[in-house]
Amino acid sequence: MPSLGADMTEGTLVQWNVKPGDPIKRGDIIAVVGTEKADIEVEVYETGTIEKLIARPGDKMPVGTPLAMIRVEGEAAVVAAAPETAPPKPAGRVRASPMARKLAQELGVDLEKLQGTGPGGAIERDDVEQAAKQVAIAPPVEPAAGMRHAIALAMARSNREIPHYYLSTQIDMTKALHWLEQCNQQRSIEKRVLPAALLLKAVANGLVEVPELNGFWTDDQLKVSSDIHLGVAISLRRGGLMIPAILSAHEKSIEDLMAALRDVITRARAGRLRSSEITEGTITVTNLGDLGVETVYGVIYPPQLALVGFGKIVERPWADQGMLGVRPVLTATLAADHRATDTHRGAQFLQTLDSLLQEPEKL
Repeated sequence: MPSLGADMTEGTLVQWNVKPGDPIKRGDIIAVVGTEKADIEVEVYETGTIEKLIARPGDKMPVGTPLAMIRVEGEAAVVAAAPETAPPKPAGRVRASPMARKLAQELGVDLEKLQGTGPGGAIERDDVEQAAKQVAIAPPVEPAAGMRHAIALAMARSNREIPHYYLSTQIDMTKALHWLEQCNQQRSIEKRVLPAALLLKAVANGLVEVPELNGFWTDDQLKVSSDIHLGVAISLRRGGLMIPAILSAHEKSIEDLMAALRDVITRARAGRLRSSEITEGTITVTNLGDLGVETVYGVIYPPQLALVGFGKIVERPWADQGMLGVRPVLTATLAADHRATDTHRGAQFLQTLDSLLQEPEKL
């Protein structure tokens, strides 16, 4: 059972996508695990063959408990202290697809009362929709209750363990927006790049120059990551927050980052995120400009080292070389872990971010 977030202690196996004897390769989605925040697609990090499925759909298991045995090419299968047989299926546990569970929660449908029409009697989305049409639906229970609990645990841990320091700076976005406007004139509407992608690219490039903000604080020491996986804070339509990561952001072009951002937002809101996107983020970026917020002071997602916040781009008086005018101005903030860096290094990062956005064509 993988750890899919700060303070996750257990998860529920929702479904297997493989069976004994199936060949698998690194990166394959082999299972779906349910957490308090969402159902997550679990990737495999080995290439080989499924030897045995230990857990059954519906089993709630502590993090670190073996779910399956994999025979790696050229090696014997390793049980790793797993039981010889799967634990009995908990009484009253129903089999349902991740989408069916999500829809049932939204519509207030009791899965225990449904007869599934899917494989092996599993409840599918159509079963939930039909049930919703046939009975009067009570007002739905707050869908983010479990998610709020998970967020509360992570944020409480962050404030309890991480000595935050905060810095902010104002950035003249005239050149960046002008360059972006010129580039978008050559693109179709569906392929146009938003300022958010430009900011993500600037953050990724800035971390190349100031790498101490990219990584984790674990075992009382700084562990800088050589890869830059930008966690993007995404608000869900019915409440709650997910922070999936855009992997290897420093290797992507602005166009690729825009495509990746659209993709991860769509899948986060549809409940189709991969485990690597949940667990491998090395820093978080949050952008609240679309909600009219001008300055963001975020809370670091442990065990990460920093969070970068962007607000709304607003027109403000701006003096340049003795001349006063009106410019589009963005407030960028940094929340960082004082155990890993000091304010001087944090200020260098914000200064680098500003410099990069004054030469957008080089991003």
